Amino acid sequence: MKKITKAVFPVAGMGSRFLPATKASPKEMMPVVDKPLIQYAVEEAVAAGIRDMVFITGRHKRAIEDHFDTAYEVESELAARGKIELLRAVQDVIPKHVNCIFIRQSEALGLGHAVLCAQPVVQDEPFAVILADDLIDGEPSAIKQMVDVYERHQCSVLGVQDVPREQTGQYGIVSATYLEPGVEQVNGLVEKPRPEDAPTTLAVVGRYILTARIFHYLARAQAGAGGEIQLTDGIAALMQEEKLLAYRFSGTRYDCGSKLGYLKAQVAFGLKHEDLRDEFAAYLATVK
Repeated sequence: MKKITKAVFPVAGMGSRFLPATKASPKEMMPVVDKPLIQYAVEEAVAAGIRDMVFITGRHKRAIEDHFDTAYEVESELAARGKIELLRAVQDVIPKHVNCIFIRQSEALGLGHAVLCAQPVVQDEPFAVILADDLIDGEPSAIKQMVDVYERHQCSVLGVQDVPREQTGQYGIVSATYLEPGVEQVNGLVEKPRPEDAPTTLAVVGRYILTARIFHYLARAQAGAGGEIQLTDGIAALMQEEKLLAYRFSGTRYDCGSKLGYLKAQVAFGLKHEDLRDEFAAYLATVK
């Protein structure tokens, strides 16, 4: 049985919904309290036992590489000032046993193309895909839960949750048949259907475990609207050959690709922060 040891992070997108904040800084580097979104995503993968982090980057994404690199000047300054806790926080951004691999997506050709860019590193192994702007607070981590499902069933797994019907046009929507608690076998997948056309309200939300066979279908996928290759199209084709599961993960998801979701995450994580929660809760109680 092949283990999941690699996670792919498509981080080449523009982040247009947060302009002008993302004009010169990647959306994945936007902080929730004191850590950027991409760090939460990597920590989720590390908690699942994944050791190879594959970032599919684009222009103006150098800050992501710098974040996971050693910052000698910063560390030296913190050490000289005796700020040991901050020094440890900087040094522990990523564990020593974890590898960071960066691949440039030269054109903005969609999520499916971004995942296909990871093939030279992933090769014939099953792997995870994590979208950093879907911040999921779960214990164990959402991707760890999905790895466990993969290890039991040895097939691709989609992270899903129910969404309001009026929002189905923002997601890939699955129709599925009950298999076991939290797990359903997918028999249909539609990309962004209108509410009146959606077969269900069960949406794919930024977490995937995929077999390497997905690369075969992504390489042959036809570009759709905007000239983009959709990951959903590749998965729908894969489903005709292999079993595909939908997993209702345990945890709270914050859509940090939207301004409201991002604000909700700030409040939720602020109220969990060991150094801030009491004072922050007292402040929120005064807000009208």
